[in-house]
Amino acid sequence: MRYKVAPDPENGRQALAAAHRAVPLVPGSTDDCCARLQTRLDLPNRETANEWLAFLDALGLAAETDRGYERVRTDLDAEDLGASFRERVFGAREVLDALGAADGPMTPVEAFEAVRSMVPTWERNRHADWEREWRDRVARLLDWAVVFDLVERRSDGYVAASQ
Repeated sequence: MRYKVAPDPENGRQALAAAHRAVPLVPGSTDDCCARLQTRLDLPNRETANEWLAFLDALGLAAETDRGYERVRTDLDAEDLGASFRERVFGAREVLDALGAADGPMTPVEAFEAVRSMVPTWERNRHADWEREWRDRVARLLDWAVVFDLVERRSDGYVAASQ
């Protein structure tokens, strides 16, 4: 399963570590977990907290049990997180592949153009301005890829870390 969420990567690893710590070790309901995330990360609303919870799940930092979500005891290793990000966050693999195939740096708009065909029809119909929504999403994916050492940010755009 691939998760569609990619919250704002502002404060990258620090925010990720704080979000990870906010998930209880003893399973709690989604509502309880979202309330903890919202409070501890000073998030504007429950929807944003729910995005963080799903993102943590995608990265293998939280797990849903029959009693609710619980924190997965693990290190925040960039390599492991990067692999989970690439495989379990929708669009990440495609954006990273586009960067890897590019001759040079790509801006977020160029990266979006490279992957726009993979945006499902239901996503296009879901938003009044789906292109803006997905340009923003691709920009967040690129910034998370920087956090996970998969991509380098340069003055003229982003490049795959191996370039």
